[in-house]
Amino acid sequence: MRNLSLSKWLALITTMMLGACDTLGYYTQAVSGQLYILTHRQKIEGLLDNPATDPGLRARLGTITRIRAFAGDSLALPVESHYATYVDLQRSYVVWNVFAAPEFSMEPRTWCYPVVGCVSYRGYFNEKAARDFARELKDQDLDVYVSGIVAYSTLGWFSDPVLNTLMNRQEHQLAALLFHELAHQVVYVRGDTEFNESFATAVEREGQRRWLEANTAEPSRRAELETAIGTERQRQQQFIALVQSATADLRVLYASTTDESVLRREKALRFERLRADYAELKKQWKGYSGYDPWFAGDLNNAKLATVTTYNNLVPGFTALLAQQGGDLAAFYRRVAEMAELSYDERRQVLATALASR
Repeated sequence: MRNLSLSKWLALITTMMLGACDTLGYYTQAVSGQLYILTHRQKIEGLLDNPATDPGLRARLGTITRIRAFAGDSLALPVESHYATYVDLQRSYVVWNVFAAPEFSMEPRTWCYPVVGCVSYRGYFNEKAARDFARELKDQDLDVYVSGIVAYSTLGWFSDPVLNTLMNRQEHQLAALLFHELAHQVVYVRGDTEFNESFATAVEREGQRRWLEANTAEPSRRAELETAIGTERQRQQQFIALVQSATADLRVLYASTTDESVLRREKALRFERLRADYAELKKQWKGYSGYDPWFAGDLNNAKLATVTTYNNLVPGFTALLAQQGGDLAAFYRRVAEMAELSYDERRQVLATALASR
C-alpha cells in the first residue's frame, strides 16, 4: 500500500492529466475534491479525547475504532492507517457517479483512467458537474443514471478517512460498509468492476456475519439482527432477480430487430412491466418501500446495468470462500491469484466453485 505525500500525489495527477485522453477540467475537479478530503482529516483518537466532540459523534467514532480493530484482527483485512481519521463534508454524498449505456444495449459505457483502469462510471465531487455531464451524455442519445455515493476507496494511495456520509447507519451496517471498502485494498483488478465489487460484497457479508457473532452478546438481540439482515438480503436478492429478469428480456429485445421505433415502444413496455412486477413484489413485503427511491426515477439501461454489475459474481465468491474452509486469508490469496488470470478465466473459476457446492 502507498501513502504518498501531497507533492508526490500532485505529480502523479499531473502525469495522469497529460497522459489521459480526457478533459483537464474533469481531472481538476478530481484533484480539488480529493485534496479537500485529505486536508480536512481529523484524527479520530483526538476527537474521542476532545470533550467538545458531540456525544453522538463520539459514540459512532468509538464504534468505528472497534470495527477497525476487528477488521484487522478477525478478518485479515489491511486496515493499516485507514479509517483512523474523520472528515465532515457537510453534504450527504462524497461523490456522484454517472453511468451510461446505449439506448438499445445493456452494455454499460466505460471510461478508462490511469491506475484504476476502465470502469463503468465517471465520478464527480460536485453534483452539478455530474448532472451537467449526464446531460451531455443524454444529448448523445445515451441512457444515463446519476447516483450519489457515500464512500469509496483510494485503493491504498491514501489513508482513507471516515466520512460524515456514513454516520447515519446502524452499527452492523456501518461495519459491513467499512469491510467492503477495505476489501478493495486486498485485491483490485484494473478494468473489471464486476469482479472487484462482487468480491468486496462477498467480504462485506462474511465480515458482517462474523461481527455480529463476536459483538452481540445478548442471544435474543443477535437473533433479532440476524433475522433483520436475512430479511434485508432476501429482499435485495428478490430485487436483483427482478432487475436481472428485465435485463435478460431487454437483451433479447435488442437482438431481435434494428427497427428503432419498434425497439423504443417495446422497451417502454418492458419498463412498465418491471414497475408492475415491483408493485407485486412489495405486496409480498407487506408494503416495505426501501426500493421505492430507485423506482421513483426514470428506468433505463444504465440504471439496470448498475444492479447486475455489482452483484452478479457474489455467489461464486461465496462458494470460493467455502472451498477455503472459511479461511479468509487463504481466500484472499486465491482471489489474488485469480487477479492474474484473464477476464474469462476468472469467471470460469467462480463458476466452477459455484457448481461444486
